[in-house]
Formats: sequence, structure tokens, C-alpha cells
Amino acid sequence: MMNSSRFLIFRFLRRAAIGGILCASLAAVFFPLYAADASKDADARARELVSRMTLDEKISQMHGTANKKAYRIVIGVPRLGIPDLLVTNGPAGFGPAGPGHESPATALPAPIALAATWDVDAARTYGAIAAGEAGDLGNTFFEAPDVNIARVPQNGRTFEAYGEDPFLVSRLTVANVQGIQSQGLIANVKHYALNNQEAQRFVVNVVVDQRTMREIYLPAFEAAVKEGKAASVMGAYNKVNGVYCCENDVLLDQILRKDWGFRGFVSSDFRAVHSTVPTVMTGLDVEMPTGKYLGKPLKAAVQSGEVPESVVDEHLICRFRTMMEIGVWDHPPERKPIPAEKNAETARHIAEKGVVLLRNEGGLLPLDVKQLKTVVLIGPGAVKAAIGGGGSSRVIPIIKVVSPVEGLRRRLGEGVKVRLIPGDDIPTAADVAGESDLAIVMLHAWQTEGRDHKIALSGSQDALVEAVAVANPKTVVVLKTGGPVLMPWAEKVPAIIEAWYPGQMDAEVVPAVLLGDCNPSGKLPITFPKRAADLPAHTPEQYPGVNGEARYSEGVMVGYRWFDRQKIEPLYPFGHGLSYSDFVCDYLKLSADKLSTAAPQLTVEFDVVNNSGPGGVEVAQVYLGLPSLPDVPQPPRQLKGFARLSIAPGKTVHARVTLDPRAFSYWDVKTHGWKVAPGEYTVEVGSSSRDIRLKGRVTLE
Repeated sequence: MMNSSRFLIFRFLRRAAIGGILCASLAAVFFPLYAADASKDADARARELVSRMTLDEKISQMHGTANKKAYRIVIGVPRLGIPDLLVTNGPAGFGPAGPGHESPATALPAPIALAATWDVDAARTYGAIAAGEAGDLGNTFFEAPDVNIARVPQNGRTFEAYGEDPFLVSRLTVANVQGIQSQGLIANVKHYALNNQEAQRFVVNVVVDQRTMREIYLPAFEAAVKEGKAASVMGAYNKVNGVYCCENDVLLDQILRKDWGFRGFVSSDFRAVHSTVPTVMTGLDVEMPTGKYLGKPLKAAVQSGEVPESVVDEHLICRFRTMMEIGVWDHPPERKPIPAEKNAETARHIAEKGVVLLRNEGGLLPLDVKQLKTVVLIGPGAVKAAIGGGGSSRVIPIIKVVSPVEGLRRRLGEGVKVRLIPGDDIPTAADVAGESDLAIVMLHAWQTEGRDHKIALSGSQDALVEAVAVANPKTVVVLKTGGPVLMPWAEKVPAIIEAWYPGQMDAEVVPAVLLGDCNPSGKLPITFPKRAADLPAHTPEQYPGVNGEARYSEGVMVGYRWFDRQKIEPLYPFGHGLSYSDFVCDYLKLSADKLSTAAPQLTVEFDVVNNSGPGGVEVAQVYLGLPSLPDVPQPPRQLKGFARLSIAPGKTVHARVTLDPRAFSYWDVKTHGWKVAPGEYTVEVGSSSRDIRLKGRVTLE
């Protein structure tokens, strides 16, 4: 039993931790006798510890607290040296956290911008920066990444994830998780699963077949668990096939733990729990943010015999073991200053890599400063930096953020006069544009958690572009959006770039691309449609749903798969992105022309030449066309590999991409497993899903 002096010391430390003075983990320094033996195996340590807990202590560890002074915290048990679990959001950088663990941080470019880099190293760095800053502020549990597929671009959180393709999303997810956990924090992959819209997000029932779920919506979670070794997963709000995610036995027990071998723990999204007994019996380990169902009601269920106490024990063992293995149990992060300047520079580089050059007729870009005397900057995106989207992913920048117009003025220098027209007065904007050497129209589309949106630009932005383009043939449009928008004026302007939400370095990123300081290399991670009616989920039954039910009747034909199979011309296809260099692909070589269906593996080799222009980066994409079966329709092509290649002027880079057995597989609903069909497969290498440069074939027997 603690002596009185030790109790007083701990009470001080607890209050200090909640107030932000010290980390609660300092309790372990004063109470080493009450901590499990650190030399023991994590599972054995966790089991021994749980065996010494009272029922009340166990229940306290199954949920967060409603106490505003300890919000986003699962308060530990000082008697046993159990540390607090300090929770922060993080898909776009260090976001909302508990009292005493909050702070401004590096506002990274939006995750959709990261996806546009097609750069796994950048994704790893992105995760390391965000989690590193969270650790610098004493946090241990990092709610990121968001890996939900962009089924509908109207989703208010499209900006918060990685786009429409399961292969691309999976590759970025694995790297991001590795980056987070390299900092000694627990990555929390979310939102599991099929959380693809904000409309009715708390109650919508997703009706989806097993093949679609396995091939489109689960691969990123699977990769996070199997390859990324993610320590935790977050249960989503919605229902899947009639059952809420946080009590869904198919998702939590059958797939996550049994099929994928997940050993980490599962937390709930905030207020995503709807029951006590079903939730605790199907695999959820922590209710957030409070204990509405896994607090007093769980204690009553244990006492009545509805829930065996051993079930609660296993939940706690799972979480404690994970915390010990990650290291936050014995070596919690210590609060220290964030390396703001260093991280800002890295954030700028990532944002530049994610900018997509959509259109560049006549080679208007990059701009030549010597040819400019007067420039007019027009539109809502010119007034304020597009730091990010709204909701729980919001990051408060740690540095002073410069406005886009000021950033452009700094880059152009005193020799160029830059006028600002916010865009409300279209006649004035057109008049000034007509008098200027160049017009830059910066458009903005706001996205936020909690609601979906139309993909048409708001207000008079379309009319603004039309008027300015008529007034000045040298008009550049800069989009700052969280996803696709409709562009009825696209053919009327010579140059368009998609900058997404560039983060805190917006004012430096966009001018750097416009003036050629960096050669654009971004590629679209999502299809831009010409019309909303062209989208795969185009009926009310599909989206947003009827009577609380959204039917995923498009099946696996999501994104470019739908456009290709239906032969619909997109505005800009998946994978599209121009450069100031001219890249040419040649010399396709396949490692075999025949393979066995038992364990097919194919190496695809090709050359990419920088034919003209400056040094730059090309993202070469490898697509595979699987043979359709009577009950297994396939799209014309699916992304199965890519290579981000840096190529000097006039030089050639030889690329090699290996396709593993999974690339050739489809989910067989009869055998409940992955299966490879015999037949002829097309192999394509391209600069986008619609710009195929090389073609080959391989037969599987």
C-alpha cells in the first residue's frame, strides 16, 4: 500500500499532467514497485498486471473520460503504474489533443495532396513529422492515417485521405504508418470500415458485397496491419450490412483478427459505440471519448454475468501489450520544442511534389518573370492561405502564415506590379485582367468533416473564370480544393494547376510551381469528372442513400474503373499530371509470356526518357487488365504498380516493377479467398489511366 507521502506526490503529478505541467508517466519514476517488470515478455507482463487489477480499475481502462480537464485521455492507474493513453488527431499533422498536450504545429499539405505525390518516401516522412510533433508534446496515441477510399468526391473528408485506388492508397498507408510508429507512437488507422460519406455518417447502413469490400475498401487496412504493423485501428460510425462497425463481428473478429492476424487494439471513433454487450464481445477494446457504454453499463454486465470478466481482461491485455511493445508504456514521450523551421521546409517540399499541372496549352507555364510587368491575382483563393480542410483534422500552424498575394509579390520581385481582386466584382476583375500581362485566378472549394458538398464551385467562381479568360488569353487558374471540382470553363483557359490545400506554406508552394522553381510532378489520385452524373454512385440509392441505406451497387467499378468500363470520358483521368519536361516511354519487357495461376509473379521493365525540358520526375504507372468471368466482371485496367523516376535532361532511366500474386487475384465469394483466373492478362504502362504508352500480354495457365 502507498504511504501517505507517495500518495500526495502522485496526486500532485496527476493534477500537473492534466494541467499540462508534466506528463503523467512521471508516476512510474516515483512508483517503480507498482509497474510490471519491464524485462518480461510484453504479453506476460500485461497478463500479470491485469491479474492484479480490481474490476473498477479494469472498467476505467475501457474508455476515455467526460472530464473536460482530461478529455482525449484514457486516465491510467497510478497504483499499478499504468500510464495515461494520450490521444491526438493527426491525418493532416498534429491536430486536436487533450488539455496540456495541445499546441500549434506544422500544418502539412492535405493528405490528398500527399497522395498526389505518389511518393511512398514522402508518405513515410509525412507520418514521421506529424507523429514526431505529437510526441514532442507528450502524446502517445495518434489517430492517423485516414485510409478510406474516395467512393464519392462529394464526401466532406475526401481531402483527408488518399484517393480512389486501393493499390495507391495501400502503398501510401503502409509508409505513413511506418513513419508514425518510427517515432514511438501508436498509429490508429481509420475509419474501419467503408466510411465513405459524411451524409448520415452516424447511422447510414452500407450494403456491400464481399468481393467489393475485399478488393476496394479493405486492402489499405489489410496492408496497414500486415505490412505496416499498425498498432491500432479505429472503428467507424456507420453500419456495414446492417451492423454498426464497432460491434461488427465480421469486420472486427473474422476479418481483422482471424484473417489478418491483427494483434493490436481497436478504439472507437468518437461516439461511435451503440451498445455494451455486443460491442465488448465482438472485439472493440476502447470506447472514445467517454464511457457511455463501456463504463458503468459494462461493469453491470460483468456483475450480472452477461460479459465474462475474462473478456474484459483480454481487451486490456491486448492494449497494454501493444503499448509495451511500441514503447510508450516504459518510455513515454517527453515534452520538448517542435523543430518548426525544419519541418516547415519539408512540408513545403511535399506540397510542391503534390501540385498537379492539369493543363498547359502553348507552354504558358512556367512563367517568365522578364516578360511580366503587371499581374493581377483574382479570386477567393488569393486572399487567404488554404491551410487545410475543416473538422477534427484541423491543424493550427506554428509559424506565421503568409497570404498568397504576398507570397507572389515576394517571388516576382519589385519589378512586377501585382494587383489583388478578391473576385466578388466580376466586371472589375475582367477590366483589370484585360489591362494586365497575366491573370492568375485562384479558386477555392471548402471541405469539412461533418457534411458533404457539391463538386461545383461555390458562388460566382465559374463565371469569374469565364469573364477573366475572355478579357485576357494569358489566364492561369490555380485550384485550391480538397478533391475534384467541375470545370465547365476548362477548355477556355490555357493553364490549370491543382494545388489542393497546400498547408502553411501555400504562399511559397504555388509561386514555385508557376515560375518553374520546381518542375510539377504530381499525379491525380482521383478522377475529375466532366459532370456529376458521370460518377459511379449517381443514383439516390447509391448515394447518399434512401431510408438510411446506401447501396454500393457499382461494385468494384469505383473511380477510373467505372469510367473505363462505361467508356465515359473524364475531364482529367486518374493518374493524370503534366510536367515542364517531355517524357517518353519505350522498350517494354516482361519477364515471361506465360505464368502459372498457382503463384504468378511478373517483372515489368521499361525505359523512360526525358526527351526535352528541365530535369524532372515522371510517375510511370503499371496497369493490369484481368480477364472477366461470367459472375466476376473486371474493369479494363487496374493499377498494380508505379515508379516515381527522377530523370535529368536528355537522360534515360530504366524502371523495373514487380507484380506479385495478389496483383493477378480477385476475391472469390464461393471459396472466401483470393483466386487467380486462367486466361490472357493485359499489361500496360502509362502516364495516366487514359494515357497508355506501352502494352504487353501475359497468359496464365
